[in-house]
Amino acid sequence: MLRIRLNRVGRKHDPSYRLVVTDSRKAPQAGAYLENLGFCDFRKDKFQLKEERIKYWIFQGAQLSDTVHNVLVSEKIIEGKKKDVSSKRKRKKKAVEEKKEASEKAAVLETKTKAEKTSEINEEPIA
Repeated sequence: MLRIRLNRVGRKHDPSYRLVVTDSRKAPQAGAYLENLGFCDFRKDKFQLKEERIKYWIFQGAQLSDTVHNVLVSEKIIEGKKKDVSSKRKRKKKAVEEKKEASEKAAVLETKTKAEKTSEINEEPIA
């Protein structure tokens, strides 16, 4: 499967990236890519992208990495929402915390409904 992703170039502590089309099975460090679609320098906010070629490869079925997707959305080459690109560990931790909060809220609601039912039972006069 073809993938559009970033390939790091530049010196130590001064990264810049090429936007390349490559086979998803090859490592990005291998340097083997089908086409160079531009470059990104995030430190200087410089982007030079070949918009028509990017759209061509997307039309051909190339998948975008999450970071590339966010760059293309911010440069208004494609439309859509940005994706969460934080580490998987952080996403998983956040999901676990949300699930825990939801279960705590459900438990609080359940105890409130039980308390209301028991108060209703206690208020009814015994005949």
